[in-house]
Amino acid sequence: MTKPKFAVDTKVSVPQTRSEIEQTLEKFGASSFAFAMKPSSAVIAFECQGRRIRFDLPLPENTPANARAHRQKWRALFLSIKAKLVSVDTGIETFEEAFLAHVVLADGSTVGQMSRPAIEQQYQTGKMVPLLGDGT
Repeated sequence: MTKPKFAVDTKVSVPQTRSEIEQTLEKFGASSFAFAMKPSSAVIAFECQGRRIRFDLPLPENTPANARAHRQKWRALFLSIKAKLVSVDTGIETFEEAFLAHVVLADGSTVGQMSRPAIEQQYQTGKMVPLLGDGT
């Protein structure tokens, strides 16, 4: 039995969701906000707490048939960003802990993009640190 995807039946438009993301970022102290569309993705970028953050949102081709999928993915992105901001606001984690994978580095890549190959290599080779520290 498969579980339904979040917001699969949402009627909230992409522009409305983008607006809600921007309003939420402003509420939590973001100093700037930008978005861009590409044929197969969208990008949301913002600055907050002295860090530049970028979310790359993969999307199916922008056609009327895929409008529902676009709305669903944008709502899921909104939920993800808002949940991270609330987690920081309530002290569950620091800003860096919540957004680390999306922090933009000087070369334009994100921490997640830079660390993914090293993480994969560690899992493939089995050369990993113990899950609970050094075991002592």
